[in-house]
This record gives sequence, C-alpha cells and structure tokens, in this order.
Amino acid sequence: MDLPASRGRWRRRSARSHLPLVVAVLLLLLPTSLLFSSAYSTMLRALFPVPSTPGGADTPRPRCGGSAELEGERFLWYAPHSGFSNQVGEFRNAAVAAALLNRTLVVPPVLDHHAVVLGSCPKFRVTDPASLRAAVWDHAMKLLLDRRYVSMGDIVDLSSIKSMVRTIDFRVFASLWCGVDMRKACFSRLCCAVSGGSSMPDDYNRCRSLLSGLGGSEKGCVYPVQDDCRTTVWTYQQDDDGALDQFQPDDELKRRKKISYIRRRRDIYKALGPGSQAEDATVLAFGTLFSGPYRGSESYFDIHESPKDQRIQRILDKIEFLPFAPEIMAAGKEFAKNNIKEPFLCAQLRLLDGQFKNHWKTTFSALKEKLKAVELEMKRNKTGGLIHMFIMTDLPPANWTKTFLANVATDERYKLYMLKESDELVLQTSENLMAAEHGVRSGLLPKIIESTKKDCDPVQLPEILLSIEESVCSCASLGFVGTAGSTIAGSIETMRKNNVCKL
Repeated sequence: MDLPASRGRWRRRSARSHLPLVVAVLLLLLPTSLLFSSAYSTMLRALFPVPSTPGGADTPRPRCGGSAELEGERFLWYAPHSGFSNQVGEFRNAAVAAALLNRTLVVPPVLDHHAVVLGSCPKFRVTDPASLRAAVWDHAMKLLLDRRYVSMGDIVDLSSIKSMVRTIDFRVFASLWCGVDMRKACFSRLCCAVSGGSSMPDDYNRCRSLLSGLGGSEKGCVYPVQDDCRTTVWTYQQDDDGALDQFQPDDELKRRKKISYIRRRRDIYKALGPGSQAEDATVLAFGTLFSGPYRGSESYFDIHESPKDQRIQRILDKIEFLPFAPEIMAAGKEFAKNNIKEPFLCAQLRLLDGQFKNHWKTTFSALKEKLKAVELEMKRNKTGGLIHMFIMTDLPPANWTKTFLANVATDERYKLYMLKESDELVLQTSENLMAAEHGVRSGLLPKIIESTKKDCDPVQLPEILLSIEESVCSCASLGFVGTAGSTIAGSIETMRKNNVCKL
C-alpha cells in the first residue's frame, strides 16, 4: 500500500470509530483555541492512531531500530530549518557534534525555503525542539510524496569529512531503522535498492513519534534533546560548564513577554556523552543546531575551536568550508569560461526576502560604490572597455523598472549576465547531479544491497540555480559585492576565500 498523500485524511477515517466516553468528554472540554492549534493536530495523532491494514497487526515489528544492518550503530538526528544557507550552517554544526559524541550523522533532505521555521533566539520566541523535529519529518514526507526529494549530501560535497565523520543518508536510515519505504524519494538505481521497506501508515507514524519525541521516549531508543537556545549554549572543553551565558533576556523582555529563561553554557560532551542519560540511546535527536553570533555570544552552538582535542580541531578546520558537489562547481566554471569569457564582477542582490526587502537603498549603494571602485581600477591599469557583471538576484528583470538595476542594464558601460532555472546548463547539471547519487554513496550502506534490474521512477530534478550562481560568483576576478547580512553572500565570500575556482 502506498503512503497516503494526506495525514489529515488518515485522521478523518479513523475518527469514525466509536470514541471511549472519557475521550469524548475530554474533547468537549478542550478550549476553542486549542482546536485550531498545531498541538491539537498532534493530540489527534496520539488519540486516534491510524489502524493498520489487514494483516499488519499480526506482523510484529521491533519498536526501536528494525534492521540487523544497524546493530551497534548510534545516530545523531537534528531538525534543519529556514533557507538553504542556514541549513548548510546547521549541517556543519551537526557534523561537529556527531564526531564529538561518536555518532553517525543522519544527513537530512534539503528543505523548501522556510518550510520549517525556528523563530527568533534573541527574542526567546522559538518552536520547541519536539515540534520542530515533527515538522521536519512531515516536510520530508511531503517532499517524498511530491517526488521532490534531494539530500543535503547530493548538493554539498562531503568527501572532505568522510574519514572523520560517519554519515548515513536519511532515506537509508528511515528504510533500515524505521522499516519504511523511501523509494519515492530516489532518482536512480542504488537509492532504490537500499531504500525499500513497508508502506503501512503505522510505520511512518511510529517513526515520526519516536524521532520527534512527541510520543515520549523509550530508554535505549531515542533521547530527544529538549534544551534549545532559550536556555542553552553548547560548548566543548571551555571550562565553563554550567556558567551563565553573556546574553540573557533583559528586564523589559521578561516583563513584556512574561518569560523567565536563564541561558547557561553547557559542555556538550559532559551533558550528552559517556556517562550521561543520552549515551545508551540509539538515536540522539536534537532540535535546531543553527547558531549565530549575537551580543558577544553565540545563540546556541559555540564550538569553533578545540585546542585541547586535535581530532575535533581537524574536523572544525575541515567543516569551515564545504564546497558544492563537483557537478555544480564545474557548471559555474563552465558558465564563467564559455559564456562570460572575460574578467567579471559578481553582484548578489537579495531584495525580496525577509528583512532585505526593506534595505534596497543600502544594497544598491554598495553596488554603486563597487562599480566606481572597479572603474577606477580599470583606469589605473589602463584597461578600458566594458565592465562585465554577473547578476544573481531574487528580483525578476520584469520588476527592475525605476530601480538602479534598470539603470545599469541600459548603461552601455556594462554588460550583464544572468542564469535562469530553465537554461540548458542548469537542467543538465541537475540531471547529472542526481544521477551521481552522492547523498546515498557518501554514507553508510547495507552490506547486502537488494538487486534491482531497473531504476525506480525518478524524483523531479531539484532547483539548483542558486548553487550554480554561487559557483559562478566564486570565479569573478573583478571582485564580488553582496547583500549585507545575507548568508548567501557569506557563503560566496567563503568560496572565494578558499579559491575554489581557477579559470
């Protein structure tokens, strides 16, 4: 039986059964506001479990870890969120935590932009870890059902950390540990061969409940980490375990939001490593692992150097920069070499998303100053001619009217270049990328792989335009100007610092 396309549809079907009187009374007493909350949706899953298909109840299934292939393995799972660059940052932190705690990192899918939202750590307004993990599971299942699944390991090259951090693709993990069928998340043959399993709704629901922690925890199975950025900053060997963090909610925020959180710095190895309650759990499940600097501190994960542990320091050095997969890097270089053909400037202009839509003036001002600097440099070197410029922006050309971009586009001193998702280079790179199956190949695989004579129906090709654009910008020999505060700009700066493009 295929995985149903709607979790809500399961709830409606099961709700027809006769309710016990006590449950009916509890439902009548629920506040109206709860009926429309995510908590109510969660409660329904607990109160009205979807019945197994005929015969399913007679087949006993182990509750925690369903495959002998995984015997002895211990995993780290976490809940990525927000945009792609934030997800990459979380992945880097997760890799460090997995290596530090001697666990195999479950490599998640790339989530749709802001499909899962954390909230604001500085404002102490965030989604709790259990709900965040459930939201990631639900979105992963949506990607599976929509045939749009792509692994973080497909997009990011993990080869540089393979010898230091054990990994397993989420599709393989869900198939082996949960016993669920993930083949609808595959593009090619190997993934199909290692991602089979049951399609019974009970199995998906059970795994969701275990990994999220919403259904409680079972000793030795999953340890759900409930400490988030409101109360905790993770450290390692900094001799400050239990100390108050520098950033705390101020008195006005406490009064206005009626909160009483206290942020403490905690050594992650002492809290979750050997001798802790988490040590014996097969899966250690975090909420977010995203972190950023704020008021002299870190919002959640403050492990950037490890002078006392050279093994972890080597991992920190490697994880600082993870390039895109070879196919993406090659596509950016090809566009720069064969389409632009000249030394060029790259401008990354984020204008529509979030806070950036309110800072057009600042963004365009930075571009103007950069163009003036390039013009002066060309005059100094007596290298006249056009200024070639690659533009990556979320503002469609049709909306450039009455903006500085419109002025640049019509100015004869400049020649502009852009890429579109429908360009042949982008489409062909996307197909080559998925056919390579980097995500599945880079991690743990079962010793016995099911033979398959043909590829399963492939997922849709992923949208990788942004990644290729970043790769193009890494080749810009006349320089780079990015949007202040954009993680995409930060990613490009890191690529350029590591000199990844040599034309």
